[in-house]
Amino acid sequence: MDFDLSWILLGLPLAFGLGWLASRLDLRQLRIENRQTPKAYFRGLNFLLNEQQDQAIDAFIEAVQHDPDTSELHFALGNLFRRRGEYERAVRVHEHLLSRGDLSEADRQRAQHALALDFLKAGLLDRAEDALLKLEGTPFEAQARLALLANYERSRDWPQAAGIARKLDNSESGSFSSRLAHYLCEQAAAHLAAGEASQARRLLEQAVETAPAAPRPRIELARLLSSQGDHAAACALLEATLRAAPAATPLVAAPLAQAAIACGRTLPVLEQFKANYELMPSLDVLEAIVALEATVGGNGGTTRDWYVRHLEREPSLVAAAKWIAGEKLEHEQFHPQVQRALDHAVKPLTRYRCAACGFEAKQHFWQCPGCQTWDSYPARRVEEL
Repeated sequence: MDFDLSWILLGLPLAFGLGWLASRLDLRQLRIENRQTPKAYFRGLNFLLNEQQDQAIDAFIEAVQHDPDTSELHFALGNLFRRRGEYERAVRVHEHLLSRGDLSEADRQRAQHALALDFLKAGLLDRAEDALLKLEGTPFEAQARLALLANYERSRDWPQAAGIARKLDNSESGSFSSRLAHYLCEQAAAHLAAGEASQARRLLEQAVETAPAAPRPRIELARLLSSQGDHAAACALLEATLRAAPAATPLVAAPLAQAAIACGRTLPVLEQFKANYELMPSLDVLEAIVALEATVGGNGGTTRDWYVRHLEREPSLVAAAKWIAGEKLEHEQFHPQVQRALDHAVKPLTRYRCAACGFEAKQHFWQCPGCQTWDSYPARRVEEL
């Protein structure tokens, strides 16, 4: 059978025409998708500016579907999920980014950092730690270390926190000596609870060397020395604290007064407190003066005159309540009721208040139980602020 070449001559133009038509359709589709992608992207940005996060997420998902290789859209979508508390979806987005082989090293490090933040926000501390440790040696190293520090604080892993604080201190990211001293004190407290006083003392002495101007290590070491019967050493240490950290004098007042009475240094310490009180009146220093004067033989009326002196300088309801407690009233039969009402009224005034979040507590905290900030409690009570 002879082959008819005319079919080839007719088929070539037809194939060419069909190919051209298909390419035009592909180009048209590509143009449509390229127009749709930026529209969806800008629509998402508009929703974000109007704080419409649900609509923004829908728009970004649409944009990602049109252009799945765009990493910036993935980052935007992951951050939105995290802000909305949808941590599982945020993790999936950032893990998808990390699984891509064509991702640049800079974007890979960025995705690793974002993934670590997802785990932190979700409270998955172990997975967050693993993700943050992978950022060592990257531009996110300092941020990762700060996040690790917060992570170890939340889990109360003080040895690990101390290690990170030393790295940050050595990397010139700021001074972390005070924070490191707190971690050493926390470890010392754990040893004391376990009955290991010698290890606790070693850690507290190390804390004093690490942050000489920090009051906490000296106060806690003095408390430990007093419990071991070495009141003279405790008294000397607390007197040194007055010089090293004068702002902490109200916190030092009560333990120093007790140590001074126990070791026979009542008069010298009393004179120090009187001089300090003249410069900066304080309720705690006032109480220490009253206690020390009562010990050296002052009569009750003269001792309680200090409350009147304080009232002349400061309008203090706390001092007034303490003065009235030792006075005989004209209608003495009503004194208990009046005193009970006054004591109830002054309770909120004797609390300590966090300067960062306003959380109030009856005792002074070195780390706020509310916002977890260190050294945010002033040494002075609410009435004196």
